[in-house]
Amino acid sequence: MVSDDEPTSEDVAHLDAFIAELRRWRDVRGLSRTALANAMGYSRSYVSKVESAHERPSREFAKAADEALRAAGALRRAWRDYDNHRPAAIRLVQPSPEFGVDTATGSSLLVEHDDAALHFDGRSYRATMRRKLVNSGTEPITRYLIRIAVDRYPDNPEQSNRLYRDDPLTWDELELSAWWGEGRAEPMHWVAQHDRDAFKEVWLLFANDSGHFPLYPGQSTWIEYTYAVRAEKWGPWFRRAVRLPTKRLSMRLDLPAELEPTVWGLHTSMTAEAMPFRTAIDERRERGRRIYSWATEDPPLHARYRLEWHFRAAAKVEEVRAQRPSEVMQALGVLQRDDPLLHRPARPFVLPDEAEDARRVLHELCTAAKRICRAHTFGKGMGLAANQLGIDRAAALVLPPGSEDVITLLNPRIIEIGDQTDEQYEGCLSFFDVRGLVTRPLALHVEHQELSGARRITIFSHGVARLVAHEVDHLHGVLYPERMRTDAESIPVEEYSGTGMNWEY
Repeated sequence: MVSDDEPTSEDVAHLDAFIAELRRWRDVRGLSRTALANAMGYSRSYVSKVESAHERPSREFAKAADEALRAAGALRRAWRDYDNHRPAAIRLVQPSPEFGVDTATGSSLLVEHDDAALHFDGRSYRATMRRKLVNSGTEPITRYLIRIAVDRYPDNPEQSNRLYRDDPLTWDELELSAWWGEGRAEPMHWVAQHDRDAFKEVWLLFANDSGHFPLYPGQSTWIEYTYAVRAEKWGPWFRRAVRLPTKRLSMRLDLPAELEPTVWGLHTSMTAEAMPFRTAIDERRERGRRIYSWATEDPPLHARYRLEWHFRAAAKVEEVRAQRPSEVMQALGVLQRDDPLLHRPARPFVLPDEAEDARRVLHELCTAAKRICRAHTFGKGMGLAANQLGIDRAAALVLPPGSEDVITLLNPRIIEIGDQTDEQYEGCLSFFDVRGLVTRPLALHVEHQELSGARRITIFSHGVARLVAHEVDHLHGVLYPERMRTDAESIPVEEYSGTGMNWEY
């Protein structure tokens, strides 16, 4: 129906909000439009027209939808918000673009690989989504629509709704970032489509400050986006919905081993009840973590795959959340920054005469590093110096990111640095509540000794060079704030968005 009264942008926004809430709850319950219509006693065409904004929803429709979807009043409240702001009559509103399809150009997408990973550090969950997209249409694609939805209590919608009304999901806490191209070649700008308490829709734009890079017909590209949600807002489930033709879908959970997780998977569709995955979930243990992986080929459209879990040591989650990062590290035996031992050069080994002493110190470092890695995930790798453990000897180790290798350093000293430098945020186990921007060389030559006394020179680059430089500084009594610019200040870890992620080069 076309109105003589022109609706304002606020009117349309509230209608969009109701539609978004309807879609969200239909998606949560895994119902097709037909199934929802049958449950409500409405025709499918009417439900479809409401969702596409060609029909305005009535009070009775909102009530029936709320009951059919067990939304605990969320749809009725969204309808009241809409009703309070709409004009006496409302015009036809054009539907929002569908997932992954830019209706302004008529282009469409295929997904070669949809890879989703979720990491939990005891305080927050970080989701990282990677998709390889193929433009199978005839026009350039300039944007891609994503959804971010949370449900802390999936079996108690009223409790979930109350939680998010009191403490809504915010853009600041999400720290949403997106990139285009292999290896995060280009950042992507994004704009919000819908912003609800527990549900966001976002357009990822194939554009940034440097220009536009549309996905042309026949082309393919990887996109990646990541966001974080505090544990108290995230329920014990991680779901992927197949909304575009997809060749391969893979999911991964990365959970602390000390919480003793149990993980299982469920597969649902718009018409079928939940069933266990047809293939087993792979589990492996790695540095105090349990990694659960699962994949499927050619998943059917509208299928939903959900990993769920339970922590048998759930009480430890609350203990971990209650502690500050510095308190956690101190409890694990790491000296904190006020200790005098951290501010003077460590005593070198006389090798090979003190080889047995050096071997014992390296063993202590490895044991402590394993203990620390069980309490925190180090996406950038980590390092540990002997004086941080109260041992006044010139030994350190470095664990590079994504590698099983351990770099051991005895009596190290930097003898040459490269011309190029960069500035990245660093953290330190001895004051782990903050992060600071530190300038470091991109390459450095380090002289160090073997247990035999033989001297070696090793060249390190990029992130590993930064880790090594940080630990060598420790052994010389230097903490990273002394390397920061005079006008730079450390930031609280809560404001730092790179936790669990590697540095970018």
